Amino acid sequence: MSDETATAGGRGEQRDGRLGWLDGSLASVVLGSVAVVVLAGLVQVSFGTYSMSLATAWNSVFDPDIFLNLDAWHAFLTGGEAPEMDNETLIVWTIRLPRVFVAMFVGMNLAVSGAIFQAVTRNELASPYVLGVSSGAGLAILLGLIVFTGLTSYLPLLAALGGTAAFLLVYAIAWQGGTNPVRLILAGVIVSTVFNSLQTGVFYFADDLGAVQSAIAWTTGSLTGVDWEQVRTVAPWTAIFLPFALLTSRQLNVLLLGERTAQSLGMSVERVRFGVSAVAIILAAASVAVAGLVGFVGLVVPHMVRTVVGSDYRRVMTGCVFAGPALVVLADVGARLALATQIPVGIVTGIIGGPYFLYLMRKQGTVGEL
Repeated sequence: MSDETATAGGRGEQRDGRLGWLDGSLASVVLGSVAVVVLAGLVQVSFGTYSMSLATAWNSVFDPDIFLNLDAWHAFLTGGEAPEMDNETLIVWTIRLPRVFVAMFVGMNLAVSGAIFQAVTRNELASPYVLGVSSGAGLAILLGLIVFTGLTSYLPLLAALGGTAAFLLVYAIAWQGGTNPVRLILAGVIVSTVFNSLQTGVFYFADDLGAVQSAIAWTTGSLTGVDWEQVRTVAPWTAIFLPFALLTSRQLNVLLLGERTAQSLGMSVERVRFGVSAVAIILAAASVAVAGLVGFVGLVVPHMVRTVVGSDYRRVMTGCVFAGPALVVLADVGARLALATQIPVGIVTGIIGGPYFLYLMRKQGTVGEL
């Protein structure tokens, strides 16, 4: 009987070891983020040029003729013909709710991408922007919008190619018989600066004022005018690559131990670093393709999550999946409602991110290596 008890206890400890990272701090981040997304999303679908009460908006969101209608979901997700709806439901489901969904995907992808880059470089100041990925994706999109206008239907692919090219350039600059976190950060700053300058130069080739205005919206990060087409663009990339990102948590934990320790544990550091970076590039590029350059999300969210749940990347990555959407949806509500006119959501995230890091520097004294 004692042997059976011991065996059962051992199995219980094994289960605890596998799932011990699912603790109260992570649950608080997940539940709190979900609450923010739901409440901010309800506000988002309630206000606009066509005003409606919160109750009306809520009833429109959960209208059983749409919410439980598989044909309606199929039409939204494939671009088919949507069923007939009353005015309120039509506005909520075709204009306002897709904007919430896009904000969620963008926040999720940028937060997870930023968390990966921070682990790869072992530096909490790393992000898709610092490493040049977003700048490369943004430059490719601007070229498609202004110079090679026939390629506008391939913006997600252009963003992925631009982000990949930028990171390969960063890797090439940082390579000296291998890479290290410091060289990656410095090379990223160089490439990001050059690509940002090239983005500015692209505007001089624009003849169409409408194209310039659209390009400006991309460079500042905006969710104005997004609809189900943008949801259909970003959702497949997220569905495919986000699970891969979450599965890299153990490898990222090993990378945080340092290169020598990781190599002593049998890890091929350069191969893992390059592979997980590729996943982060695609997630960031998918976000840039639908919303432009939304700043600070990939920088701030992983750090905010890390301060609550600790440094275990199984918790950090899971927390980012929920906290990223909360920040972007909340920021987009502020972008729409804070002033008399809509402003790009990237401006709001920048306003949030700057003071947060100032607070962080005052509190901790140093910000940098993980």
